Amino acid sequence: MSDPQTHPKVDAFLERSEAWREEFVKLRSLALDSEMKEELKWGQPCYTIEGGNVVLIHGFKEYCALLFIKGALLQDNELMLIQQTQKVQAGRQLRFRNLEEIEQQEERIRAYIREAIEIERAGLKVERKPSEEYAISLELQVRFDGTPELKTAFEALTPGRQRAYLLHFAEPKQSKTREARIDKHAPRIMEGKGLNDR
Repeated sequence: MSDPQTHPKVDAFLERSEAWREEFVKLRSLALDSEMKEELKWGQPCYTIEGGNVVLIHGFKEYCALLFIKGALLQDNELMLIQQTQKVQAGRQLRFRNLEEIEQQEERIRAYIREAIEIERAGLKVERKPSEEYAISLELQVRFDGTPELKTAFEALTPGRQRAYLLHFAEPKQSKTREARIDKHAPRIMEGKGLNDR
């Protein structure tokens, strides 16, 4: 019989995991050794408190990690937390290359988990950079100037959808690629859809 704290979908996730299985099991035990509820979200073990997402367990080629959803708010005196990319505003990772690293840092990990729970319980939010602070690529500005209705449709999108497009359009190094991305997504913007909307 399984532990009432564990979730069957996470059990299945662990059974399927070839890389990082031992590390995932250890990180899971640390997460469950708190008041958090275990769920499977975005295909990953996720730990919540009072309905709010606190931390995810996930693995990559070179490392596995605990991803603190509001990690930017954690006091990181040990300088252990990693911001995956400049695009990530809130989340921060604790990365591990093997089980031994997790075992050596167990008390620190527990401290980060406790603080993350307190942040979620307090209802604290990460202040996100407003869309206006993201640069509009020259190619997009030219398109806006030539197609005012596109600019109007873009401004009607939610700030999160605007940010996603601005980052997506600015990412390529070549102007031709940036223009192609704008061409591809302009109809979606006109329909009021975000980059990842179906």
